Amino acid sequence: MDEAQKSWIQRFLSYLAHERRYSPHTITNYQRDLKSILAYCEKQDIGAWRDLGEYQVRMFVAAGHRQGLSPRSLQRRLSTLRSFYRYLNREGEIKTNPALEVRAPKASKRLPRTMDVDMMGKLLEMPHKDPLSVRDWAIMELLYSSGLRLAELVDLDLTDVDLSDRTVRVTGKGNKTRIVPLGRFSVEALAKWLGERGSMAGAGTDQAMFLSQRGRRISHRSVQSRVKLWARRQGLPVEVNPHLFRHSFASHLLESSGDLRGVQELLGHADISTTQIYTHLDFQHLARIYDRSHPRSKRRS
Repeated sequence: MDEAQKSWIQRFLSYLAHERRYSPHTITNYQRDLKSILAYCEKQDIGAWRDLGEYQVRMFVAAGHRQGLSPRSLQRRLSTLRSFYRYLNREGEIKTNPALEVRAPKASKRLPRTMDVDMMGKLLEMPHKDPLSVRDWAIMELLYSSGLRLAELVDLDLTDVDLSDRTVRVTGKGNKTRIVPLGRFSVEALAKWLGERGSMAGAGTDQAMFLSQRGRRISHRSVQSRVKLWARRQGLPVEVNPHLFRHSFASHLLESSGDLRGVQELLGHADISTTQIYTHLDFQHLARIYDRSHPRSKRRS
């Protein structure tokens, strides 16, 4: 493809960043997928985006499958291609979407890992006597208390947290904002961190809630490495990552409340089917409710 055709990729990525307000991590994924699609087009001598047809898209997916890509990765590539062509259509560059009817092989549903309440409690009993450990404690309490995504936590500003009202304003996927309550322990941890934050703030510090040791907004990688470090220090038998807090938050809340719609709102899921993946984790809890409540239950008090 010539440079004019290739430039559509950068325009699309710019659109995602500035109009759709997607996170840098998401944009990087889109960019990687589009590079693989571009490489395929050039290998097949496809000189313009309008020349890519449904048959070629199917062959692109088949080639990825032969290379050993998982169904989930192929689904993501197709989703990227559909979004890209919707953008080209909006801009008047093309009139069709060749990826619209193409489907990737079905992926088996991966059930989210969670930590049980005792394991989570052990992790959050970590010592917090210096600014760095206080920050880490506040981060983990907030992840578990409010079910934030990693990107949502990193993007938090000071003005997003209201300790008096015990709420946090979160900007999630698609630049959608939601208000999430803060638990008692996360309020305590955040208040202590705000008292220590000044010792880590640099000369050019912005309004980021969580700072690195250099006084800048903390990075995704730093949060991941610190969570992993504390899990090891606290002797947890599993590898812990930030998203595990979100899974545990959803599972524990659903077990206690049974309110699937409420959990959906707190997690910021656009579709309740995304939230329903947590219902399988709660089967034993539901079975107990059945045994206790249903008139045809085998158990009798």
